[in-house]
Amino acid sequence: MKAKWSGCGTALVTPFTKNGEVDEARVRDLAVRQVEAGVRFLVPCGTTGENPTLSRSEQRQIVELVVDAANNRIPVLAGAGGYDTRSVIAQVSEMQGAGADGILSVTPYYNRPTAEGLYRHYLAIAESTTLPIIVYNVPGRTGCNIDVDTMYRLAEIPNVVGIKEASGNMAQMCEFCRVAPDGFHVLAGDDIFTLPLISVGGVGVVSVVSNEVPGEMVHLVSAALRGDFETARRFHTRLLPLMQINFVEANPIPVKAAMAHLGLLKPYYRLPLVPPAPASLAQIVQVLDELAIQQRESTAS
Repeated sequence: MKAKWSGCGTALVTPFTKNGEVDEARVRDLAVRQVEAGVRFLVPCGTTGENPTLSRSEQRQIVELVVDAANNRIPVLAGAGGYDTRSVIAQVSEMQGAGADGILSVTPYYNRPTAEGLYRHYLAIAESTTLPIIVYNVPGRTGCNIDVDTMYRLAEIPNVVGIKEASGNMAQMCEFCRVAPDGFHVLAGDDIFTLPLISVGGVGVVSVVSNEVPGEMVHLVSAALRGDFETARRFHTRLLPLMQINFVEANPIPVKAAMAHLGLLKPYYRLPLVPPAPASLAQIVQVLDELAIQQRESTAS
C-alpha cells in the first residue's frame, strides 16, 4: 500500500465541453497520455481538477473514467476533502466505490480547526475506509497549516501514508522529511519545490506541470530520486519558466489555457474561474513557444 505513492504523480485537470459538461472522451485521453508518458500515479478531482465546482456524481464519473483509462497500470489517488468531516467520509466511500486506489484529502478550509481538530478529522476519515490516505497541506488556499507535531501524529494512523506538502515553507518541508517515519511519503505539492524536497528526503510530487509535459517531469523526478542531480537540475532549469507561468493566475486557469494552446483540450472553465486575461495568455504562449513545447513533447533524457 505504501509503495505506490512516489515519483511523479499528476494532478489532472478536468476538461469540459462547451455546454459545461465533463468531457468524458478527453478525460480518458488525458489519463492515457499520462500513463504512456511514464507518470507513476494519477490524481483526479483535486484543486487542479476544479473539484469545488464538481457535483458528487461528476466526481465519481471522473474517477471511474480515470480508473478505467489507467487499467491497473498505475494507481489512482482521488481527491476527497472538505470542511465537513461527515461529508468527506461519504465522499471517500464514493471514491472507493469508483475504484480509487487511495485518497488525497485537503485540510478543512474556512472553519480552520485546531491541531486537535485536524487530527480527529483525519482519524475519523481513516477509520471509515481501508484505502490509504495522503493528507494535503496547502495553507495558502485553506488558511489551515499542518505543523510538524500534527504531521507526526497523523503518520501514526495506519492508513495515513503520506502528505502532499504545499505550504511553501522549505524549513517545514525539511522538518517533515527529518521526522517522518519509515514508509511515510512526503510529496511536493508545488512543482518548483520538487527537486529541493527530494534532495532532503521527499519521494516525489503531485504535479501540475506534468499535465503539459508529463515525460519531462517524469525524467526530472526519476533522476532526482536516483541521485542524478545534474540531470534533474537540467530538467528543473528548463521547466522552471513553465512551472512559474502556471501560477500567473489562479491554478488551474493557466495550465488549462496552455493545454488548450497545445490542442489537448478546449479552454472551458466553470465559474467562478474564467479564461486568463489577454496579457496572461500572451505570457503563457510565449513560454510554451520559447521552450518549444508541442503536444507531443520531447522525451529525451
